[in-house]
Amino acid sequence: MLGDIMTYVLIAIVILVVIIAKKALVIIPQSETKIIERLGKYYATLNPGINIIIPFIDRAKEIVVLNRGRYSYSNCIDLREQVYDFPSQNVITKDNIQMEINALLYFQIVDPFKAVYEISNLPNAIEKLTQTTLRNIIGEMELDETLTSRDTINTKLRAVLDDATDKWGVKVNRVELQDIIPPSTVLNAMEKQMQAERNKRAQILTSEGEKAAEILASEGEKTAMINRAEAAKQQAILHAEGEAQARIRKAEAEAIAIEKITEAVGKSTNPANYLLAQKYIQMMEELAKGDKTKTVYLPYEATNVMGSIGGIKELFKGE
Repeated sequence: MLGDIMTYVLIAIVILVVIIAKKALVIIPQSETKIIERLGKYYATLNPGINIIIPFIDRAKEIVVLNRGRYSYSNCIDLREQVYDFPSQNVITKDNIQMEINALLYFQIVDPFKAVYEISNLPNAIEKLTQTTLRNIIGEMELDETLTSRDTINTKLRAVLDDATDKWGVKVNRVELQDIIPPSTVLNAMEKQMQAERNKRAQILTSEGEKAAEILASEGEKTAMINRAEAAKQQAILHAEGEAQARIRKAEAEAIAIEKITEAVGKSTNPANYLLAQKYIQMMEELAKGDKTKTVYLPYEATNVMGSIGGIKELFKGE
């Protein structure tokens, strides 16, 4: 009987030792930690690996965490970068346009002691601070500036949050705006404005194209007129030069003919009278061939011409 009791006592002692050993040995995964309180007072921050605490005297401090959109308590603090996806919230711009904005916040706990003892509900505090800061930033900007300045908003928001959460042992690494949704009436007005702007640009491009085409056409016509004028000028110059050459040739030929006539008729007879007589003879032949009913008037000087013809006749007889 006594032996059975001793056996049960030993078994109980062994179980108690195992339980105490299990509670005394705390294994911390990498990138995590725990805050240990001894009799309600901060004692230590456990490092990754095996740690030994005093069971029933030392206990891990619980902290509020956000798990799948819900707040819960955990005695394990995650030191990795975390992402909070905050729900959409209504904000009002400087020009009194109400819109919905939701944001992503990337932060990391760098001081577990501050994250546990400086704030009671860290995720909720970060969320509310993000919302109020975002409202303040958007309230200083107009709608068009809000839609085109996401990087500016992200930078301002991150700077404010990082400074405010420093005393909570939190480092805000990045803030991203996911969606900026203006009211449907504003969206319709913006769409009409964009369509009007596109039509305006299309009309401007069309008019510029027509203007360029007209300019090119006028320049081409101008060039063609200049070329035609230049060609006509060159043609006139060449024609004038041709006539001048022809007259020169003709004058040279007449000069040679006069010299030949002078040699033929001698110095006693004027070569001009000889040539003039030839012209009258040709004219008379043409008159004779024409209508004989016509009356022909001869100038007074014709008697001299006839005398010249007589002189020529005597000259030929003498030969």
